Amino acid sequence: MTERLDRHGLAVDARLAEFIETSVLPGTGVDADRFWQGYAELIDGFAPENRALLARREELQTRIDDWHRARGNQPWDAAAYRAFLTEIGYLVPEPAPFTIANGDIDPEIATLAGPQLVVPVSNARFALNAANARWGSLYDAMYGSDVMGPAPTGGFDADRRDAVVARVAAFLDETFPLTAGSHSAVEGYGADDQGLVATVAGQPVRLAHPAAYVGTRSDGGDTGYLLRHNGLHVELVIDPTDPIGAASKSGLRDVVMEAALSAIQDCEDSVAAVDAEDKVAVYGNWLGLMKGDLAETFRKGDKDMTRRLQGDRVFARPDGSQLTLQGRALLLVRNVGHLMTTDAVLKDGQPTPEGMMDAMVTTACAMHDLAKTEGPRNSRCGAIYVVKPKMHGPSEADFANRIFAHVEKVLGLPANTVKLGLMDEERRTSANLAACIHAIRDRIFFINTGFLDRTGDEIHTSMQAGAFVGRDGLKSASWLKSYEDRNVLIGLAAGMRGRAQIGKGMWAKPDAMAEMLEAKIGHPKSGATTAWVPSPTAATLHAMHYHAVDVAQVQDRMSANALPDLDTLLTPALATEPMAPDQIARELENSAQGILGYVVRWVDQGIGCSKVPDIDDVALMEDRATCRISAQYLANWLEHGLITTDQVEDALRRMAAKVDAQNAGDPAYRPMAPGFDGPAFQAARDLILTGTRQPSGYTEPALHARRAEAKAMA
Repeated sequence: MTERLDRHGLAVDARLAEFIETSVLPGTGVDADRFWQGYAELIDGFAPENRALLARREELQTRIDDWHRARGNQPWDAAAYRAFLTEIGYLVPEPAPFTIANGDIDPEIATLAGPQLVVPVSNARFALNAANARWGSLYDAMYGSDVMGPAPTGGFDADRRDAVVARVAAFLDETFPLTAGSHSAVEGYGADDQGLVATVAGQPVRLAHPAAYVGTRSDGGDTGYLLRHNGLHVELVIDPTDPIGAASKSGLRDVVMEAALSAIQDCEDSVAAVDAEDKVAVYGNWLGLMKGDLAETFRKGDKDMTRRLQGDRVFARPDGSQLTLQGRALLLVRNVGHLMTTDAVLKDGQPTPEGMMDAMVTTACAMHDLAKTEGPRNSRCGAIYVVKPKMHGPSEADFANRIFAHVEKVLGLPANTVKLGLMDEERRTSANLAACIHAIRDRIFFINTGFLDRTGDEIHTSMQAGAFVGRDGLKSASWLKSYEDRNVLIGLAAGMRGRAQIGKGMWAKPDAMAEMLEAKIGHPKSGATTAWVPSPTAATLHAMHYHAVDVAQVQDRMSANALPDLDTLLTPALATEPMAPDQIARELENSAQGILGYVVRWVDQGIGCSKVPDIDDVALMEDRATCRISAQYLANWLEHGLITTDQVEDALRRMAAKVDAQNAGDPAYRPMAPGFDGPAFQAARDLILTGTRQPSGYTEPALHARRAEAKAMA
């Protein structure tokens, strides 16, 4: 039985209470009595409004469902739909022109453009890898990925090395051109009082843009020459004694990229935290990152290794003064949304909002970073960066703003110390984006198009409008381009340039780096200052795009663009022609397999995000957002008669056997077949067969319930 402690009328799980009182609060200047009194006031003052906001979501959804049902098969009428949404308060008036006023913001957010990692903070090793991904070897990223052809599986390949060196030299020629010759022909690098000097054909050659050289470091056997372009740094590492350096005429051993400028340490979609035990583990890693003492020991090959946070990088400027650069990504923390409650803290015997617990605890943990007077810091301007997901419209954004104002007051922080990142991933937020930004204008630090969750919400919101097109049609739907374009333009109109990030979504194929290099340059070209990547390798490669594209110039050009029509954003991607039975069967199997492949790890093993083989055995990065799409997609087809319950059940059983086979090498895996009665299989059924009834189509309620069941069984 769970031990609970009374804290100002709250029944708190003893594990959580002990963690907060013995690990979090010491060193913050906040005592336990003040913390718990403030927490109790937060629950008393805000939990009823939280429930009312969720009820408002359901009220609006019911009215939208009824409107679609009443219209039946009539042709789509965009004007009538917009008028209806305005009448019911789904669409709100646009605010008068305004400019955000978010105070002091770190340059990684305000002025620099570069990759952003997202990682489950529940996994200490992943969390540290992401934090340390500020700098990455371009040689390693290219050699070890499929950029130069199929990823290597055997021993060292000298031909592959040479191809990598040539490819990187071409990048250097494009980014840091010489006045004559190519970096591939350089016989040596050096520096003098006029800048970087390269020797080509025995002659000294300088950079075409000498100001790009900003510093030098020398650490024992190697020397680094630091260059800067579009605000990002690149280090040429010279070591002729190294096997790689020895193979180069110049002794160039590596090209080190400034890569992941920021990293989201995620408490939400990529974690499986369903109780106090799980949440304490999540919070513990975030606390370790903020204190700077998080470490993880693991075995690699025949050696034990310990990973810790990297220190800062120190160079000597051309004038002899010291240049210190951040050695780590700027860390942001993603809280959960307004929907879920937690039994880690009970009030009158009832669970309380999990988002409020996240707000109190993650902010208190981050105070340790603010208190540092020496050593590496996260925020140099004294900010705490919280990403707030899954908010529906400006009233919920305003609610979040007031929650964090209360948290700041309880913890003794100046107003707007906590900066909020707004995930533009629900349709009511997209349609009212300017009003949402306005609601948190004094603390907003980013907007980001979460296209995966956004697609799931698109389907759920228009569930009764008709059957949606196949997946290929979803990816090319006209609303999607309108959504992406509006996000950037509304952000620019709100004054985000030079003050906040405008971001784009995740690359979901972690092993397809060659494809990513071709496709993801579209994000900086769209005016986005950041975009999500799934790994440090991907961050290193994606950094090349921010050298190829000057995002500030793109934003300058875009500022005069007209805002895409709102009606396009609000028009669902419905099927207009009957689909062939074989296409329907293929899409059913594909979605069922994807749901099962993700859910079985979530429910049985508590893995919230991982590479999951799809129906063709291609590894895709899956989290609750991708699961939401598949579940809502099948729920929609089931609702409109394209598939039957019997077909869903049959597909789930057949795909469960396939997923079992795909996981046969995992000793911790529990097969779903032939019983098909475990909590994981039942969770997949729940998500599809009750998909129309899941709040906003979210996966959390079903997954949490089945994960709790699996933990109890274990």
